[in-house]
Amino acid sequence: MGGKMNQNQSLYDEIGGQETVNQLVDEFYPRVYEDEELKPLFEGNDIEEIKRKQRMFLPQFLGGPTFYSDEFGPPAMPSRHQTFEITLKQAECWLNCMKEALKAIDLYDTPAGQEFYEKLTKVAPLMVSRQETN
Repeated sequence: MGGKMNQNQSLYDEIGGQETVNQLVDEFYPRVYEDEELKPLFEGNDIEEIKRKQRMFLPQFLGGPTFYSDEFGPPAMPSRHQTFEITLKQAECWLNCMKEALKAIDLYDTPAGQEFYEKLTKVAPLMVSRQETN
């Protein structure tokens, strides 16, 4: 199968490092704040602080520098998101916002972009803490 990452390079390096992470975060969060399902989870939170943390977390998530752990300790993302009631639909909306952001920076259709998105699809369901109610 072609397009596999260089084994000596992290996915972080493969996507273009911090510059790409910064572009992705800047494309991603406006989408999140505009999404009707996600808006309630983020209201009242400082978008710049959330973006700052994401810029620190994603490098570590992708095998790069441990900026996030250096400042906040181990990511432990499910427990950090426990205070929010996140539904499966919201997790899916979050993933869709990330897919659109990856597309906006021309990363989604690359092997590294696909691997990155695949990692996110495995993590998003772990954040779900509330069943849908109809």
